[in-house]
Amino acid sequence: MRGLVRRHRDFRLLWIGETTSRLGSSVTTVVVPLVAVSTLHASTFAVSALTAAAWLPWLLIGLAAGPIVDRLKRRRLMIVCDLLAAALFASIPLAAVLGLLTTGQLLVVAFVAGCVSVMFTTAYGVFLIDVVTDPADRAAGNSTLQGGASAAQIGGPGLGGLLAQVLGAATALLADGFSFLVSAVCRAGIRAPDALHVPPASQRSRGSLRRDVAEGIRFLSHDPLLRPLVLFGGTANLALIGYQAILVVFLVRTVGLDAGTIGVLLALVSCGGLIGAMAGNPFARRLGSGRALLLTKVGACPFALLIPFTAPGPRLAFLVVGGLGVGIGIVAGNVISSGFVQAYTPTELYARTSATTNVFNYGTMPLGALLGGLVATMLGLSDALWIMTGLLPISAMILVASPFRRLRSLPMAPCAEG
Repeated sequence: MRGLVRRHRDFRLLWIGETTSRLGSSVTTVVVPLVAVSTLHASTFAVSALTAAAWLPWLLIGLAAGPIVDRLKRRRLMIVCDLLAAALFASIPLAAVLGLLTTGQLLVVAFVAGCVSVMFTTAYGVFLIDVVTDPADRAAGNSTLQGGASAAQIGGPGLGGLLAQVLGAATALLADGFSFLVSAVCRAGIRAPDALHVPPASQRSRGSLRRDVAEGIRFLSHDPLLRPLVLFGGTANLALIGYQAILVVFLVRTVGLDAGTIGVLLALVSCGGLIGAMAGNPFARRLGSGRALLLTKVGACPFALLIPFTAPGPRLAFLVVGGLGVGIGIVAGNVISSGFVQAYTPTELYARTSATTNVFNYGTMPLGALLGGLVATMLGLSDALWIMTGLLPISAMILVASPFRRLRSLPMAPCAEG
């Protein structure tokens, strides 16, 4: 992994920009709920609605994102997205200083930032292929990016909790705004060609956008391997975001923790992602990519059932162990599946297929967040945590019943009948 970063200038800039951006975003995942709970005294459902607002754009514009990204220069689009996100998150501490901050503004910022994230994420997945042109390097590239993201998720919650205690929760969001500016500078320095991958508008028919969307859906829904992978991703994310949307509220109001302690605990939990990023490819080489993918993703799910046992004192370990188990398995599986999908999907279909995949994977997240908040409002935080974590092992049955259980190694191209 270090070799690719050292010898590949463009990938090094991509990695630095993405890791810095992820660090800022992981600060935000802790700080925004703290702003809502501690500064604005919002209800549990309102806090969960913030998470839902951030992911709702995947349902609204996610399918169109792939064809739109195909029609734009990706690096330029990503820079614009970074600058817009920086301005959005900087508006929160500004409003707080002026005494104008409301839960409504947090919801608007979360939703618009989510729209920006849809376009950025779709462009980013394809731009990695443009930057790392050698397929042999992409496994190392995916692992390095996942490792950087996981390292950011380790440092981000602790940094967010510390900044929230020292500067105030709203002011701490300036860290996320600054991280987007660093990301934009890094992407501006990348020299890889920023070319269009579809014909110019003058050569496209009026209905081509609709056909492009339909083509991505058709390829994904007919493929016997991509279909269960996407169904599992969407179902698992519903459960994951369902309990994560209420977790900070649970730790503040039920367990009785302060911002700094919450940041430290979530940083420890995030270590699982770093371990998973490093373990994914070696695990695939040892067991075979198909077996490793199944074991990591399915094996991660039962660990979530430890999290509702969290309580003051020694029982805080349940949160750490449960979160570590989920993080190691899910991220290791993501490293393996990312390389598989990039090699398996035809290049000309990748943006469209990626956008369709993201709609299913991320589109369930607002539903999960709202479901978690609704159940917590009706039954209480502890019962809601049990219900949402219990959905995660159930989602694993999708992969258990899929063709992955018969594959030792994953194919590098669709079969003829697929």
